[in-house]
Amino acid sequence: IVVTLLYRNGYFEQHLDDQGNQTESPVKWSPEDVLRPISKRVTVEIEGREVHVRAWRHTVEGVYDGHVNVLFLDTDLEENDPWDRSLTDDLYGGDRRYRLAQEALLGLGGVEMLHALGLDGGLIYHMNEGHSALLALGLLERVAGDKQPENVSEGLINRVRNKCVFTTHTPVPAGHDKFAWDLVTRILGPRRTRTLEDVGCKRDGTLNMTYLALRFSRHVNGVAIRHGEISSDMFPDYPVDSITNGADVDMWTAEPFRELFSEHIPEWKHDNQYLRYALGLSLEDIQKAHREAKQDLLDEVARRSGVKLDPDAFTCGFARRATEYKRADLLFDDIERLKRMARKAGPVQILYAGKAHPRDDGGKRMIRRIFGAARELKGHIPVVYLEDYDIELARYLVSGGDLWLNTPLKPHEASGTSGMKCAFNGIPSLSVLDGWWLEGHIEGITGWAIGDPDRTSEPDQERADLYDKLQHTIMHVYYDHPEDYARVMRYCIAFNGSFFNTQRMVSQYWKSVYHRVITEAGPL
Repeated sequence: IVVTLLYRNGYFEQHLDDQGNQTESPVKWSPEDVLRPISKRVTVEIEGREVHVRAWRHTVEGVYDGHVNVLFLDTDLEENDPWDRSLTDDLYGGDRRYRLAQEALLGLGGVEMLHALGLDGGLIYHMNEGHSALLALGLLERVAGDKQPENVSEGLINRVRNKCVFTTHTPVPAGHDKFAWDLVTRILGPRRTRTLEDVGCKRDGTLNMTYLALRFSRHVNGVAIRHGEISSDMFPDYPVDSITNGADVDMWTAEPFRELFSEHIPEWKHDNQYLRYALGLSLEDIQKAHREAKQDLLDEVARRSGVKLDPDAFTCGFARRATEYKRADLLFDDIERLKRMARKAGPVQILYAGKAHPRDDGGKRMIRRIFGAARELKGHIPVVYLEDYDIELARYLVSGGDLWLNTPLKPHEASGTSGMKCAFNGIPSLSVLDGWWLEGHIEGITGWAIGDPDRTSEPDQERADLYDKLQHTIMHVYYDHPEDYARVMRYCIAFNGSFFNTQRMVSQYWKSVYHRVITEAGPL
């Protein structure tokens, strides 16, 4: 069972002018058209008011007969005042007050809704990031049989810990929510705030949601091996394991490759490990499937932007959140070098996509810089920034390019999954050695590395690696030895596609986390 908030305004629709200035507008959608209402209602106390909460349900069907129910919490009810009704409007919207109220609604309201539906018997509560960590307070109250327990014992805390596991998803400090103690008191009330202080969750005058989750979790993990190590350094008082993320093979594999796999590896969807047998696919079949996927991408680029690109030109893709540590503009540090590269190594075209958070001025500046670089490169290298990056556009980008670029500032990449999605479609990565790429990278086999794996980011070395490998290795192989490039594509599918998928990831969570917690903790 998945519990989340509804977000009636979605994230946002991105609009870019010809200078790369981003503006935003709400995503309009109607929950009533796609979700099923649930009759049960619960209340959550916020700022001393009873906020009424309902839920909507969506059922995700599995490849087999299984399914997962997703519950969307919604406060847009007539009995709530206007501010409370807006709490499920916007993802990451509003100020700190709005954000903490949302997290109280998710954590406390989620526990209440599961109980009201009779779905909380024997559950393990898996907190993904600290946003839902107040569910620990809700469980503490329920285990204690007291809405606002006092004199909380370590035994009571352990009863909650036996029910909870926690995955941290970011090594970036800004990703770990902190709230001033007076705001916590205002939102949650003095007694609940006192309980949080009694159990050791007040640090430096704030409520740190990550520390709250750590305090009440029996198992903690990061989302890649390196991220687990970084998180252990960030939180030395807590043991942090790691389970590397995966991507959904069925969702992200493009139609030409779906047909190819179904013909030669018929069990690929039911057991993603069968993609290992892609080693037996002919290079000609891989090249043919890729040409079809690439043409689909270029057709979509033309439809969205009006720009017609060359299907024979080497095409690089870069698409992810537009925020400074992702360094989407690193490629453009030496414009003249790029021009020489296109003259000497062969035609290059570059596709970008990604939204900057509405309040991320650095991310917005980065988009404008890419637009500026595109103007400087006009007539030499086509650079297209596609606006309003979403899942539909992502499906084209991760299946149709010739190379996937990834240039984060180390060690800020917790995992990354876009390169995994590319691997299902045979697209190799040129990436900084951080996150999942430390595990998926085999130089010249599954792709190529930027920089040194044992050092933090050194921009001069990384820039030199980026240009040198792109011109002298990658484009040389692409244009002069296309069969060797197709061989790299085949290895991407066989080695990375067969491992970096959600099927393996969920299996690891079951074996290494859920089953172990149930076995060690006894009846929940």
